[in-house]
Amino acid sequence: MGTVLNYLEKYGKYTFQEMPLTEVDSLALCQLSYLKFDDLVPDVRRDGPAVTLESLKEHPEFEKLFGDVRFEKENRALFEGMMQGLRFRHMRLNYYVNVVEEQRETQFSAVTCFLDDGTAYVAFRGTDETIVGWKEDFNMAFLSPVPGQAYSAKYLEAVASRIRGPFFVGGHSKGGNLAVYSSMNCTPDVQERIMRIYSLDGPGFRPEVLEKCGYGKVAHKVVKILPHSSLVGMLFQSDMHFQVVKSNTFGLLQHDPFTWQVVSNHLVHVNQLYERRKNMDNALNEWILSLDERQLCTFVDTMYQVITASQARNLIDFTAEWKRSMNGMIGALKEVDDETRDMLKEMIRSLFEIARSSRKKQSAAKPEGDRGPAARKRGTKPGIPEQEKNYPGRLPESRNSEK
Repeated sequence: MGTVLNYLEKYGKYTFQEMPLTEVDSLALCQLSYLKFDDLVPDVRRDGPAVTLESLKEHPEFEKLFGDVRFEKENRALFEGMMQGLRFRHMRLNYYVNVVEEQRETQFSAVTCFLDDGTAYVAFRGTDETIVGWKEDFNMAFLSPVPGQAYSAKYLEAVASRIRGPFFVGGHSKGGNLAVYSSMNCTPDVQERIMRIYSLDGPGFRPEVLEKCGYGKVAHKVVKILPHSSLVGMLFQSDMHFQVVKSNTFGLLQHDPFTWQVVSNHLVHVNQLYERRKNMDNALNEWILSLDERQLCTFVDTMYQVITASQARNLIDFTAEWKRSMNGMIGALKEVDDETRDMLKEMIRSLFEIARSSRKKQSAAKPEGDRGPAARKRGTKPGIPEQEKNYPGRLPESRNSEK
């Protein structure tokens, strides 16, 4: 079994006319959207002609593409892999946008890729290294739409008005949420042209948002894919059907699409999420939905206040100077007022109570016979794969028309 990089090496020789878009292609394009295309790909607000992936290699600002040092090695390998074959080398890119607004607490970016079979792929970037981008993710717990979601709907309408024919929409992480949100909220004629909507480990939506936005209109086009120990993609996961794929790592690190396993020209699918992870996700969602807007706002704002006290502008700086970052955070915690501190303690206490109740219900529903002699002897939980027994749950991180 390999990864998306092995897929590019083996199947990059085929054009999209010879082999239509696959779920692994979608993964590659969604990851490509994380590259920093500023000043290399025409802005959506201009009338610039599309550029090919191949032409970017000769651009004097080429090195700027890999500004996110967290995944620099992987992204370079992805770019080179896409350059090796006919499948992506001559692919055209246009309508790039990259917005970071600290005051509005939003980070939004997207790019549109034109494939050689006449279709297009609108790729929304997930959360990047900016701290404000992560704040917007948390804001989704109680705000709808957040600015990034509103931008995504406008972007999709703008791009759809400039291109012809059918197209795909997709994104990884928050980008997957934006792909679904924009598709739910675009006009019916645009929705008809959407072939599929890919959400790759993207968070879901509060139930009232799905109802208000008419999710049912596009539900049959949504392809939601989660790794088998998903956390991000299971946030607000309710009425959205999803598929589960295998990863070559554990825990939160599975959010990285470079770890998703590929065989032949498709992802390796498994039956379901790890039971332990699923129970934890259900408890977290139940907890979030049990809090009122004021409590959620307080929790998110306080957490953001503590993190920004580190004086780091992005997560790269935050981790590079972790001693200074931690000192700033500790100082910020001391400044939290008593009322807020008491509210935070109460909310965290409720999370543990919900998790404890969930475990009791699960134990009560499980017949005693489910625990075999070997399991009782080892003290392990039956029905959980060997990898899950060693699951390191406390890992620290993880108006120009294209003709």
